[in-house]
Amino acid sequence: MSQMSLWWWALPVVLLPILWHRQKREQTKTALLASARFLPAAEPKMQRVWRWHDVVLMLLRCLLLATLIALLADLVLAWRGDTVLVVPGTPAAVVDREAAQRITLADRDAVTWLHAHEREFERNARLVVVGDAVMPAVLPRFRHAVALRTSAMPVAPAERHVAVFSDRADAWRRLFAAAEGPWHIVVDAVPGPRTDLVVWDRPDAPPAGLGGRLWHADGGPPRDADRARALFAAWQRQFLGPLPYTAPAQTLAPDAAAPAGPASGALRHWLGLALVVLFALERSVTHVRRR
Repeated sequence: MSQMSLWWWALPVVLLPILWHRQKREQTKTALLASARFLPAAEPKMQRVWRWHDVVLMLLRCLLLATLIALLADLVLAWRGDTVLVVPGTPAAVVDREAAQRITLADRDAVTWLHAHEREFERNARLVVVGDAVMPAVLPRFRHAVALRTSAMPVAPAERHVAVFSDRADAWRRLFAAAEGPWHIVVDAVPGPRTDLVVWDRPDAPPAGLGGRLWHADGGPPRDADRARALFAAWQRQFLGPLPYTAPAQTLAPDAAAPAGPASGALRHWLGLALVVLFALERSVTHVRRR
């Protein structure tokens, strides 16, 4: 049970308008008639007559409290059935093999999307992920069975711009030209708005206004392949981060003990709109009742 679902324990508060309407009595003023002295003495009795606006007002107030609790608890309805999650860039021929409804993800991180939206799927819904999905560091756990039908897609090299300040600029250019990985490195003469890295290979200190990402190299470019790979690995960890890899094709068995996932806010807009409408109706009926 998620922390936000603790708001459902406040549902008994919905009974308060019912109790309040039952206890409320109209204040009436008794006026004795002149002929009343000829009638036998009797204790006055008050009879509560329910009018239509009393019933409507009570129901509106109950619905208002129930909607507010649902909004705070972040109500989620399990309305999705069998679904195919499509990673961007997946060939159409792969997607057409699946007959279930499809959802195109915004990026390759299908696991994070599923954790955020798993409560929207029915209990027996079949979930399939196709495309070049990213594999997390820890094997994910879901309450649904999830089939990963993944395949690595060729990655177009991304362009990275590097500015080199060195008396051995040609050696640095050869080094960057031999770079391996999903990027294409362009060596610029001067830094620009697209510069990702600045190499300062000079004995004097770089100017304070150089800006950008500064890499101060001592000893010039590496002279063998192993040192060049180590240099590129350090640069990648510092500036690009670890490169994600494709999740292996497998089927994740359902785990009833898996966490339900964070609140998704899928119905927050509609619940907020319903709250405003119910409040306006409650104020209108209250005004009519007082007339």
